[in-house]
Amino acid sequence: MIKLLVKVKPGSGKDEISVDAENNFSIKIKAKPIDGEANKYLVKYLSKEFNISKGNIQIEKGATSRLKRIALSIEQSVLDELVKKYKK
Repeated sequence: MIKLLVKVKPGSGKDEISVDAENNFSIKIKAKPIDGEANKYLVKYLSKEFNISKGNIQIEKGATSRLKRIALSIEQSVLDELVKKYKK
């Protein structure tokens, strides 16, 4: 189980994932933060982008915050590849 701290920006014009120089994830999503819709959309979006099932993604902390702790059931090598893919 890999745990990530991610900064989520709901209500963006487009969906986008980026990783900064310190390997911090920043995720822009189109969904608005109304009635948990952004969180549901985030899990669906990450599932598609990371090519893992929605059941392997869990928002552990920050359900009502832009800063979230997300648990992913993936190997470290998979995370390393994702960091490379999204690094700006």
